[in-house]
Amino acid sequence: MTAAAQKGHNQLGALPVWDLSDLYPGKDSPEFKAALDEAKALATKFEADYKGKLVELTKAGKLIAAIKDSETLGDLSGRIGSYAFLQYAQKSTDPDRAKFMGDTNEALTNLSTRTLFFELELNRIEDADLEAAFEKDAELARYRTWFAELRKAKRYQLDDKLEELFHDKSVTSFSSWNRLFDETLSSLEFEVDGETLNMESTLHLLSEKDEKKRESAFKALGKTLAGNARLFTHITNVLAKDKEISDRWRGYEDIADSRHLANSVEREVVDALQAAVQEAYPRLSHRYYKMKAKWFGKDQLNSWDRNAPLPTSDERTWDWESAVSTVMEAYGKFSPKLAEVAAPFFNSGWIDAPTGDGKLSGAFAHPTVPSAHPYLMLNYLGRSRDIMTLAHELGHGVHQRLAAAQGPILSNTPLTLAETASVFGEMLTFRHLLNSTTDPRQRFALLSGKVEDMLNTVVRQIAFYTFERRVHTARRQGELKTEEINQIWLEVQKESLGDAIIQNEGYDIFWAYIPHFIHSPFYVYAYAFGDCLVNSLYAQYEKANEGFAERYFELLKAGGSKHHSELLAPFGLDAKDPQFWSLGLSMIEGLIDELEATSP
Repeated sequence: MTAAAQKGHNQLGALPVWDLSDLYPGKDSPEFKAALDEAKALATKFEADYKGKLVELTKAGKLIAAIKDSETLGDLSGRIGSYAFLQYAQKSTDPDRAKFMGDTNEALTNLSTRTLFFELELNRIEDADLEAAFEKDAELARYRTWFAELRKAKRYQLDDKLEELFHDKSVTSFSSWNRLFDETLSSLEFEVDGETLNMESTLHLLSEKDEKKRESAFKALGKTLAGNARLFTHITNVLAKDKEISDRWRGYEDIADSRHLANSVEREVVDALQAAVQEAYPRLSHRYYKMKAKWFGKDQLNSWDRNAPLPTSDERTWDWESAVSTVMEAYGKFSPKLAEVAAPFFNSGWIDAPTGDGKLSGAFAHPTVPSAHPYLMLNYLGRSRDIMTLAHELGHGVHQRLAAAQGPILSNTPLTLAETASVFGEMLTFRHLLNSTTDPRQRFALLSGKVEDMLNTVVRQIAFYTFERRVHTARRQGELKTEEINQIWLEVQKESLGDAIIQNEGYDIFWAYIPHFIHSPFYVYAYAFGDCLVNSLYAQYEKANEGFAERYFELLKAGGSKHHSELLAPFGLDAKDPQFWSLGLSMIEGLIDELEATSP
């Protein structure tokens, strides 16, 4: 399903839009209402059938029935929630869509209160009884890793009534603040050289070739964000306090421990990643931006020059068809099977590509549920970076399709490994473009673009993680003023970017538009984890690619059914080994070496 190219972007061709009818015909359709009624009935039955009975069912060898019924309900409620969110994402400023999503989320929260007992009771099963059940039932034993991760949360569980209270109040606590942030961001307007733009279009100008346009966009961002600073500061304070309350009641020791637990990754692994990247700042970002300043004939770069295309860069606009063929050729060259799994995204209404007023900014791949298919959201503007974004989100989509066979519970991949297929898809596309480019100037532009993407993925995301840690730590001493958050932002950015980047007036408020800080505290390190992991994986692929694709597909198909250590073992990789991170970072350093050697 396609839509006509947007006004002003006709050179992009016909951009695809979502066909959400694969989920439901419409928000007022009988099918949607019937699904919600069915979910409520299933939740009521689930509670009646299993509440207070899981320990005895385990001893009787009948626990698998509860697991399967949980998955049936999870798939249905997930489909309902996905539909409500996706129609909202297309135009978050539409009050009808916003109300529909809000009402749907509230209904789902109410029905899921009935099933809240499930994981709490599972953690009351004695280890010996559970192990005996695994031995007797191979189907139940398939969930062994999930149970192991579930039991790690046991020490942080509260009694049932408190868990129910926390769950019910989520609608009026962090969920409502998340929605306020999204709707505020989507409705912001930025005046750039007499033209009124939305967030996505304004951010796009920061990578324009014309320095005056970049500067105007930068100043417009600073002005509008500063004009809304009081609201963004309040949201940040409230959510940081909300998280502190939850962490304190549950007994988490470190402010990011709940995220590590959700990611199925140990704190020491993340600490090692953070330390390795911070130690590499001088060799990576500091060095690169000094080189970039020299290419621009400057001693230092302004903040609006950080993502500027190089004077020698190829500024072609890629139409949609060219972007698709480039990514699919790269995927197919690695493995025809990879291209085969990716193909349906382009002719089935699974991608929403145009930018639009009220549409959520950025890009994502929404997995929906295993019984349906993923949906990809882009804001495609025809840059080479947009091709990489397509390759990235398509990788997510392929991963989600391959893992779907694991079922609603085990198909959920921890965030640390969830970035593997996306970043690997980017790497395949980059290498394909580089190998098919013979012009030295274009090769140099591609290399520099890839280095900048890697720095944004590794250095910038670890700086984001450091910023979050400092903000959440400081918030425990009391509310933070905008100036205090701004100061933390500037200090962390200075540390990560080095002296070659000037912190121009207005840059101090740029923390305010980062959605990950609001929606998923401490999520950002997963990008750096994924990039370094893929760099290490790709290094293994280059050494010996025989049988690599098969092992790679097994990793993707596993979803969340295995721990990251087990999934990486066939590639000879171990995230606990300090050399693991060094190998990933050395690939970035190697590309910077190549750039320096071929510098114009």
